[in-house]
Amino acid sequence: MLRPRQGWIAAPDAEPDLIRAARAGVVLTCVTQARRLGLWMLDDLPLPHVAAPPTSGHVRINKDREKNLTAARVHWARPLVPRDPSSLVDPIENVLANVAMCLPFEQALAVWDSALNKGLADLAALRRLPLPAAARRLADAADPFRDSGLETIVPHRLRWLKVPILSQSWIAGHRVDFLIGERLVLQIDGGTHVGVQRSEDIAHDAALMLLGYHVIRVGYWQIIDEWPTVQNLIMRAVAQGLHRAGDLPARG
Repeated sequence: MLRPRQGWIAAPDAEPDLIRAARAGVVLTCVTQARRLGLWMLDDLPLPHVAAPPTSGHVRINKDREKNLTAARVHWARPLVPRDPSSLVDPIENVLANVAMCLPFEQALAVWDSALNKGLADLAALRRLPLPAAARRLADAADPFRDSGLETIVPHRLRWLKVPILSQSWIAGHRVDFLIGERLVLQIDGGTHVGVQRSEDIAHDAALMLLGYHVIRVGYWQIIDEWPTVQNLIMRAVAQGLHRAGDLPARG
């Protein structure tokens, strides 16, 4: 057994971040704890994020030779929910408040939506807390029915179009990722869209088109890394009215 600090013992195979937190007298929080909880995250930030009491003074995390880390991002703000002195992880309310201060709005909103969707936090309860301004804005925009980061990111990026966007709509026997307006479908392929899955996707696209829908299919990486290209496709489709319902043109 290891003794990282007086009053603490740890198994030799215990999680390194927890051992360091015990040794330094801090708790894991923000993006570090969010990732441990399985919340949707876009980027893998290099430094561990920890929280310390506002009056605790200097905090130092021992160097992790494998990851070459010499420090941590320390959050000093007063917690929204009191921290159990016997815990090495922050309550979810504090985690989300710190995420609000650390990440850009869009990425932070995806984390909040993920926490709500997993049932790890309650939106009404969050709104009753004395949230800082950044967290209050997230609480106003969060939605527990979004079950992936893309369901948060895509509507947020397209909100300026002033066109209704529904996620996971059921059309022609399958779910579509996004229905923009009444007839424009945006499908996003991940790494599993190969083989049989790919054949089913092609067949569903054909069924949608026969029903009068217009389908734009892109890859996950395009949403993350080439968003201007995807947005341009959607803009031009909307400009042509392909998102609106109407009679199909007569065919000779």
